[in-house]
Amino acid sequence: MLCYSRSPQGPPPQREAAKRDVKVTSSGISQELYVAVIYPQDPVLRMGSNLTASCWVHSDLGVHASSLFWTLNGQQLPSSLYRVLSPTNLSVTLAGLNASRQTSGDNLVCHNHKGHILAGSCLYVGMPPEKPVNLTCWSRNTKDLTCSWAPGGKGETNISTQYTLKYKLRWYGKEKECEDYTHSQPYSCSITRDLHLFTPYEIWVEASNQLGQATSDVITLDILDVVTTDPPSGVTVSRVGQLEDQLSVRWEAPPALKDFLFQAKYQIRYRLEDSQDWKVMDDVGNQTSCRLAGLRPGTVYFVQVRCNPVGIYGSRKAGIWSEWSHPTAASTPHSERLMSGSCDSKSSGDSNSTLRRELKQFFGWVRKHAYGCSSMSMKLYDQWRVLMQKSHKARNQILSFNSGSPRG
Repeated sequence: MLCYSRSPQGPPPQREAAKRDVKVTSSGISQELYVAVIYPQDPVLRMGSNLTASCWVHSDLGVHASSLFWTLNGQQLPSSLYRVLSPTNLSVTLAGLNASRQTSGDNLVCHNHKGHILAGSCLYVGMPPEKPVNLTCWSRNTKDLTCSWAPGGKGETNISTQYTLKYKLRWYGKEKECEDYTHSQPYSCSITRDLHLFTPYEIWVEASNQLGQATSDVITLDILDVVTTDPPSGVTVSRVGQLEDQLSVRWEAPPALKDFLFQAKYQIRYRLEDSQDWKVMDDVGNQTSCRLAGLRPGTVYFVQVRCNPVGIYGSRKAGIWSEWSHPTAASTPHSERLMSGSCDSKSSGDSNSTLRRELKQFFGWVRKHAYGCSSMSMKLYDQWRVLMQKSHKARNQILSFNSGSPRG
């Protein structure tokens, strides 16, 4: 005999005995008689409670209560817990009940001496809900409003608990209940129709089960203040000529928000192909392109972009960051310094040392004065890199000529 999930609106239908007799009265009317029944039927109890259950067998069955035994979830209970109350009534007492193994309940079953099931009852052992917490809402492109929350306390009540998201317009609205709980995220609900902009909502969550109820704190929000978007589209990553330590990133604004008055801001993050550590650039601003500098030559990078809509229809609050775009990969060119060689190790070492010192000085200036996606800093940096590469090529040619010339 299996327990069934308890409906949020009430207990499941009472289960009848596994076997029944049919008795025909003198008037010719048949009556169904239970072979056995357990009382209480499908009780809901707090964790740690004690329970005494009784199994009544029909006298016509010709079975004495002392021959019966009990099982809980398929495990036979010790006879020391039994008490014969009458020839047809055997009780069992369970002390300090643990939480139900599943919300569908624990199976308490009465058997005859041959092990046949006579009757069963489901035990629902758990706790009343605590106040739901972390209620958060967001609107995707102003078309809906999705809210999520977390159960209060330790989270698990161990019995079926219903969570209802409720909302109303702050000043004059009628209380409504969210209906779409099909969101893939647990403890969430989406409001998909009859939404009003420029008007604050009051939103809260009510939790209830057979042992009690609890209500979250009420939050107040305007949909325009919690808008998020789809990730930026059309993300491309490409090389910047032969500059071995740069990549150019371009993207398009989320298409769903092109008709809204807002100023988006963007973030970029990137990582090495063989690493899971992302580096985030926070200062991209509202432009839809950026240059990544200071990268490793000859290395594959993965790049993602996300968007935050700011100031939709004049809202003064920051929006909510979108999901990151799908990773886009590109590689930087190989360094000429790594590919070229010299027979004069001392001269090569001196030139590399000089180059590293110059690089360190320049990047220190960039970080201090114009770090990020500044077009001015990138232009200066491009000019400096071209000069450095020309200087390095000339230095290599001189070193190569000197090493190959006859000595006098």
